[in-house]
Amino acid sequence: MAQEIDYAHDHRVRLLQGAQELFPALIAAMDAALSDIQFETYIFDFTGEGARVAEALIRAAQRGVHTHLVVDGVGTGRLPQAWADRMDAAGVLLRVYSPLGPLGLMLPHRWRRLHRKLCVVDGRLLFCGGINVLDDFHDPNHGALAAPRFDFAVETTGSLVAPASDAMEQLWWRMQAVRDARQRRLPEAIQALRAASAARHGTPSPDSAPPVRAALLLRDNVRHRSRIEKAYRRAIAGAREEIIIANAYFLPGGKLRRALVLAARRGVRVRLLLQGRYEYFMQYHAARPVYGSLLQAGVEIHEYEPSFLHAKVAVIDAHGSRPWATVGSSNLDPLSLLLAREANVVVEDAAFARDLRQRLEHAMQHEGRLLDPARFAQRSWRERALDRVAFALMRLALWVTGNRY
Repeated sequence: MAQEIDYAHDHRVRLLQGAQELFPALIAAMDAALSDIQFETYIFDFTGEGARVAEALIRAAQRGVHTHLVVDGVGTGRLPQAWADRMDAAGVLLRVYSPLGPLGLMLPHRWRRLHRKLCVVDGRLLFCGGINVLDDFHDPNHGALAAPRFDFAVETTGSLVAPASDAMEQLWWRMQAVRDARQRRLPEAIQALRAASAARHGTPSPDSAPPVRAALLLRDNVRHRSRIEKAYRRAIAGAREEIIIANAYFLPGGKLRRALVLAARRGVRVRLLLQGRYEYFMQYHAARPVYGSLLQAGVEIHEYEPSFLHAKVAVIDAHGSRPWATVGSSNLDPLSLLLAREANVVVEDAAFARDLRQRLEHAMQHEGRLLDPARFAQRSWRERALDRVAFALMRLALWVTGNRY
């Protein structure tokens, strides 16, 4: 049975598209911070606009704001020394989640990454989504981009801020405990573990916008292993008119694929906006073997072409009686749904759902290419071979981790 979602009605949620909308809001919040900033991200890149976020963190720490920054050891890697020195001198407290050792990703337990993108300011304001600290027009592997990366985040206040803050606080002190234990500072490690169980509670800031019904979904490898996937499946099962999903790395498991197929067969219009540009071998080719059954069921697949699609969002029945939308960090692939720490905000509000739907509709109509089922079925033997190799490698990797998908 799907796990119940702890909704509350006291939230004010604002949709932000791309770093061009997120970064100014994030920087303004950091510049207004009075007590503390908690920040987690998979990638922290200092090129272009990313440097402005780093400067805001440094300014906050210099004026005495308690500033915690956690970056992932794979997504971010080693910080540029000049920036690391500046942050340290300013008082920004930095931790790297699961840094890679000499064997790197050859060890399967290193595949469990910190993929969520969260920032809590003064325990009252939360930013959550799929957007890394990365300039919209820059890619670390591909250089300058002609068009901005397509991605989303939300800015929200309300009671969901507290569990986000608690989760970040617990992770911070657990990392501190591991660090102290490795240095054989056992009293400090015990103290850090005790601190990890302490809760902090934020209070919403006043806002003129009406409150909406929303919830925070966290995925970890302990208590919330399948919470995000189950929320998707429940919402898809309840769809009556329309499902739109935009997802960067789309390789859903059998249950999620069947839910989409059943929705399409009962007359729900199902549209997927997926990555159209080649980014990584596995990302591009492993997904294609699952397209066939979806296309045969009547699911529309649009491939985004102007730039890299990095969104992890969905909207269901935006014009119906029970609109549902989610914005977060979780892809619909094995890494996100089985291994990584992820965070999504779920919103049940007509205005929010229609706003997100309008942006996705525009992208599909003006920036996407609709896949033709007949042409897809006739793709070359070389493409089919690469698809099967990538899919087999993915299945092998899951077997190594002991997971079924």
